[in-house]
This record gives sequence, C-alpha cells and structure tokens, in this order.
Amino acid sequence: MRVLKDCDSVNIIDPSELLRPEPAFATKDIGQFRDYSVDENDHVKERVRRTYELMHTNQTVDFVKGKHEKWGKFNHFRCTMREALEKLNELVDESDPDVDIPNIVHAFQTAERIRKDYPEDDWFHLTGLIHDAGKVLAFFDEPQWCVVGDTFVVGCEWSDNIVYRNTSFSKNIDGQNPKYNTKYGIYEPHCGIDNLMLSWGHDEYLYRMLKHNKAKLPSQALSMIRYHSFYPWHSSGDYSHLATKADEQTKHWVLKFNTYDLYTKSTDVPDIEKLWPYYESLIDKYIPGVLQW
Repeated sequence: MRVLKDCDSVNIIDPSELLRPEPAFATKDIGQFRDYSVDENDHVKERVRRTYELMHTNQTVDFVKGKHEKWGKFNHFRCTMREALEKLNELVDESDPDVDIPNIVHAFQTAERIRKDYPEDDWFHLTGLIHDAGKVLAFFDEPQWCVVGDTFVVGCEWSDNIVYRNTSFSKNIDGQNPKYNTKYGIYEPHCGIDNLMLSWGHDEYLYRMLKHNKAKLPSQALSMIRYHSFYPWHSSGDYSHLATKADEQTKHWVLKFNTYDLYTKSTDVPDIEKLWPYYESLIDKYIPGVLQW
C-alpha cells in the first residue's frame, strides 16, 4: 500500500452535480437547472450525455462486483482525510455550467452552509466537507463514468427515471439477462435499500472506506454519503417495491443533505485556509489519523 502522492491533474466530468432544481437559498433561476436535453452542438451537454452512455453501458452486476473486490481491500494507498480533500483541489468539474472551481471549494461551500443552518451538529458539517472525497478514485486510473454521476440499482430492471434512460442502456448486457432484467431481479420484495447493489461510484466507495476505517460518524451521515447520488430513489420515488418503511427515515436525511450539496455552488469562494483548523478538529474527532483507502 502506497502513500498518496501528487499526481497529474485530472479534470473529470461530474453530471451528478449538474442542473438540479434549486431551493430558496440558491442564487440562480430555477429554469437553469437539470436540463438533460440533447444538443450535439453544446459540448457540455454532449460530454454529460456521453458520460452517462458509458456508465449505463458498462455498469453491470459483474462490473460492480469487480469494483467491490478491487477497492474493498483498501490496500491502494494511505493518507489522512485532509490530504485526500486537498487532492480534490486538482479536480475541476468541467461539465458544471454554473461555476468552474476545484471540487474542494464545493466541499467547503457545502459544509459552511450546513454549519450556518445547523451550528450544533458538527458531524453534519464534516459530512458536507467529505461527501465527495471518494472522487480520489479518479487519480487511480478509474474512468469518470465509474466515479461520478447519478447512481442506480444493478441486478433488476432499470428505473424509468434514470437520466437518458431511453437511449443509454441499449448495449448493457444485463438487459438481455433474465436474471437481471425483471422488476425484482436478484432481490426479494422490500429487502431494504441497504441490501441493493448500486452502480459503482464515489458514494459507495467512500461509505465503505469510512466503515473499514471505523469512522465515528453517525448512521445518518453514512447514509447521506452512500445515497446522495441515488436520485431515482430519493427524488423520483422509484424502487419502493424494494424499500422498507425504515428507508423513509433514511431518505429524509439524504434529502436534507442534498439541499446543501447541490445548491451551494457559486463563485463566492470560502477562505479555506482560515476554515481548516475548525474542520481538522472535526476530522480528528470523527475520522482521525492515516486512513486505508
């Protein structure tokens, strides 16, 4: 296992951070959000579409199992949470039409807005800061389509509310497999969201990494991290036939978090160096020391 070192800068496209309908505290008009229309002459829209096409073509049950096997050993590198977050300073979301800033700026914007509204819940502040830390996968030869973007369930029929659903799954081999292409697929009715296999990305990776390193964050924080990109479930209401009543409480926390994740991006850059001592104290409290990634 090696120590995380400086790598070449990686510019990755994150369609999961594009175009969402905004809450009251955002600064843009609602009509400017969540536009997944196809326009071959718009390079941003084309990049987003191609990213999802690759994701939806390649994210199969076997692919996801392979990523669990590869990254679930947590023997790829070692670094502190701060070092991982600082690495995100080299990662710019080129597909974001709103701002062109390093991912670490988005992390502090999210955390600081949560801190303003929930001053007593320091674990919530830290969750806002670290929620995208799993994107360090992009520095280890992982293509962008298995690091970022909305997640979905593999192993059963695909939700109608997955972006580009009607055009992007035609080459996914699971669609021709009767084990995987039915309403329930490999799952039992109301088996629970925690028992579903989601497409691979930074959410699931960070969730598993935190569990492996025995992070002291509450279960709500881990759910926010694991499911914040699972839009077909938490925003479209899909997969209710696989969910339990307890999953509604999980959804409550995920939606609360997503308000801050998705709508705090702006050109106002926090004073990160001034904020680091506070957030380092939270890292030391909840996720201390050198971590196995």
